[in-house]
Amino acid sequence: MVKRTQAEPAAGGRPEDERLGIGKSFTYGIQHVLTMYGGIIAPPLIIGGAAGVSTAEIGLLVASCLFIGGLATILQSFGVPFFGSRLPLVQGTSFAGVATMTAIVADGGLPAVFGSVIASALLGLLITPVFSRLVKYFPPVVTGTVITVIGLSLMPVAAQWAMGNNTKSPEFGSVSNIGLAAMTLAIVLLLSKVAVPAISRLSILLSIVVGTVLAAVLGKADFSRVWDGPIFAVPAPFGFGAPTFDVAAIVSMFIVVLVTLTETTADMLAVGEIVGTRVGKRRIGDGLRADMASSAIAPVFNGFMQSAFAQNVGLVAITGVRSRFVVTAGGVILLVLGMLPVLGRVVAAIPYPVLGGAGLVLFGTVAASGIRTLSKVDYNGNMNLVIVAASVGLGMVPIAAPEFYHHFPAWVGTIFHSGISSAALMAVVLNLLFNHLKPGKGSDPSVFATATRVIDYSDLKAFSRLKDGDRIVDGKIVDADGNPVPVRDADGKPVPYRIGSEPEGH
Repeated sequence: MVKRTQAEPAAGGRPEDERLGIGKSFTYGIQHVLTMYGGIIAPPLIIGGAAGVSTAEIGLLVASCLFIGGLATILQSFGVPFFGSRLPLVQGTSFAGVATMTAIVADGGLPAVFGSVIASALLGLLITPVFSRLVKYFPPVVTGTVITVIGLSLMPVAAQWAMGNNTKSPEFGSVSNIGLAAMTLAIVLLLSKVAVPAISRLSILLSIVVGTVLAAVLGKADFSRVWDGPIFAVPAPFGFGAPTFDVAAIVSMFIVVLVTLTETTADMLAVGEIVGTRVGKRRIGDGLRADMASSAIAPVFNGFMQSAFAQNVGLVAITGVRSRFVVTAGGVILLVLGMLPVLGRVVAAIPYPVLGGAGLVLFGTVAASGIRTLSKVDYNGNMNLVIVAASVGLGMVPIAAPEFYHHFPAWVGTIFHSGISSAALMAVVLNLLFNHLKPGKGSDPSVFATATRVIDYSDLKAFSRLKDGDRIVDGKIVDADGNPVPVRDADGKPVPYRIGSEPEGH
């Protein structure tokens, strides 16, 4: 990894406006591309596989996502009036919409996916001026739940890949396929342990390379058709036909848009803190408009929903390279890679078991990020626990039972067949119900509000479970917010404890 010990601020300007020169900018830009490369090629592989398209067509999807990712990155980091945050933010195909688009492609094919992305992104573009007022309805309890379900919903894809992806193949689920996936997974874990940061941070990408070489040695990789087709070409507009527009698909994708806007806002605020620059409402608005404009244009060039890549925000913090022009250089590199369809065909020829082994970690990282967000949520004396429980539960239904909504109208299936849409809808509605609609909410609204905090009678004698702010009111223990804290005996039964009197039988 290229490490920069000190960055000179731009003279008389913002730190992100520093110019390092063409050579250094492209050197650091390559590092950004390598950091996000595994993440940007996974969505077209998943969606293309679900659509049942050929290897060459998957190669086109990969090249198109690289191409539009480059355009989106340049727009976000370099910026034009009203579009672009002018921050070191890398853009690429969003993971948030993968499961939803996979559900849409099963019914309407790729044209329906492209149509839903265009329409939902345009709706997102319309609400960007007022989105800052909506952010409060997407607190960590909502975003953490959705991100967790995104990762969990992709696990069946990783398992399918590890088995070989083609259910009609006699090798599907064979020991050799799963063994190759396991070896790739082992390589990811070993490389992650290496003390060299450049290797550990690129462990997923390097494991795919090593796993593919191993597959070729075992005769399980076929690159014979890589050279079938042009080496250099600009992605043709609407290469899979004209987009189609289905209302249910658009509604489903619009939910993803709300999640994407929330994630991008968080990334802009995070990178602003890292760089040491002010990120106000106007800058956030410009960044979100760039996000939605690039997402609306992406399907024209056979691409999907765009969003900021959080791993690259982390890279800015690690390297200390704050210049947005470095990220612009990375966008140019992505743009060039997207005009090399031969590279897309190479990626499309990677054996699915190799992708499955790496995908277990890649998709698991997404779920782990959501869990990390949920760990920051306050569950004490509120209904946040039941919000997470019900939302994750509903989100897992279509994953555990894919035919759950088959007897419902088509529009219901399109919206709720995606675990992400189901979880997002439930989390938003329950958050509004329990955390924003105050009338009718008592001091102890549900058993779930106190489920995470119970004091045993034996512990009470030693006062080992009391917290700051706990006090005695009318002989009973209440917390800092005035909510009663239940006391239970060794068998878990409630004890009608009052200070100054011993419960019967003790």
